[in-house]
Parts: sequence; structure tokens; C-alpha cells
Amino acid sequence: MTLILAYVFDPRFIVKELPALAAGLRLTVEVSVIGMLGALLAGVLGAAACELRVPFLRRLVPAYVEFFRNTPLLVQIFFLYFALPNIGIKLSAFTVAGLSLILWGGAYNVENVRAGFDAVERGYREGARALGLGPWQAFVAVVLPVGLRTALPSVTNTLVSVLKNSSFMVAIGFPELTDTAVNIVALTFRVFEMFLAIGAVYLVLVWLLSLIMQLVERRLALPGAR
Repeated sequence: MTLILAYVFDPRFIVKELPALAAGLRLTVEVSVIGMLGALLAGVLGAAACELRVPFLRRLVPAYVEFFRNTPLLVQIFFLYFALPNIGIKLSAFTVAGLSLILWGGAYNVENVRAGFDAVERGYREGARALGLGPWQAFVAVVLPVGLRTALPSVTNTLVSVLKNSSFMVAIGFPELTDTAVNIVALTFRVFEMFLAIGAVYLVLVWLLSLIMQLVERRLALPGAR
């Protein structure tokens, strides 16, 4: 109890370390944006391949989804960064950070978007056929836009997870926000200040992302939907 009361919180320390934290935040935002955009694209393309029953891909995509959803992200990061160099493939920490988030988030988004496609009402599909649209035309004109709108809430959850999971890159020494804070703590032992600061930063980032996605959902809401 005495040790706890003896700790003196120093907000000036956080202010002092703001330049270093800002540099880490910049890398966190960069790699998170790459991961989110890539994961969204991978999810749409993978779900489309399953919906349209594209030969070979319709079997490959489920295998990809099962692998990346059922293995720890940290193991995937270690494999890309430490295992691939053994077979002559050496990736930078930045590349591994972006690629691992894309592969992980993409696997979840395949299922998110596929569920959105499956939720497209039968009447929409029948209307497309009645207009003489072929499978590809119906998919592009009807299933894709309606399904994506339906999938947005679950896609948002995955994008938020991609953002937060960028902190896993501390495991390979990628100097994003969490790694920067850990290095500062190792030198100064100001644990409380640093982790309180980065916790607040992640909270703000997630709040901003959620707000943006809510605005997108409202803008793209189907007519008559609440």
C-alpha cells in the first residue's frame, strides 16, 4: 500500500515524450490504414469469388479464411517476419505489419461480406433475373451494392480490430505507438504515464473510426431502412 501511495503521477512526462509518441502514432495510422483498406478489398474479392462460384477460388478462399481466422495473429506475424527469411523471402517490419493486418482482417471480412451477400433479399435477385441480367451483371448491379451496405456494421467491427491489432507489431520491433511507449518505459520506468497516454490515443482513434463508419452507414443506408 505504501508503494502505491508513493507513486507520483507526472503529466509533464507525457508532454515531454509527445514528439516520440507522435512519431509512433504516425506509423500506427499508416500501417492501420493500409491494413484496413487491404482487408476490405480482400474481403470483397474473396466473398465475390464465393458468391459467383469462381473455379479454384471458391475452394481456395474458404481455406484461406479458416487458416487465418483459426491461428493467432501473433503466430502469423512471427511466420512472416522470422520464418520466411529461411526460404529467402525477407520482408521489412513495415511490410510485415501491413501484410499481416491485411491477411488477418481480410479473412474476417470475407465472412462479413459473404453474410451481407447472403442477406440480399430474394426479391432483389428475382428482379435482376426478370430484367434479363446474367449472374455477373446481377451481382455487380444488385448483390454487391446491397450486400456491402448490409455488411457494413460487421465490417466496421473488423476494421476496428485491425486498428487495435496494429499494436501487436511491438513483437517484431516495428516502432509504432505501442513499441515506442514500451521503449520509453524501459528507459524511464514511467509505466503509468505511458500506458495511460497510449490507451487514451487508441480510444480516440477507435472513436474516430467508428464515427466515420457510422456516417458512411447512414449515407449508404438502403431506402426505408432505419
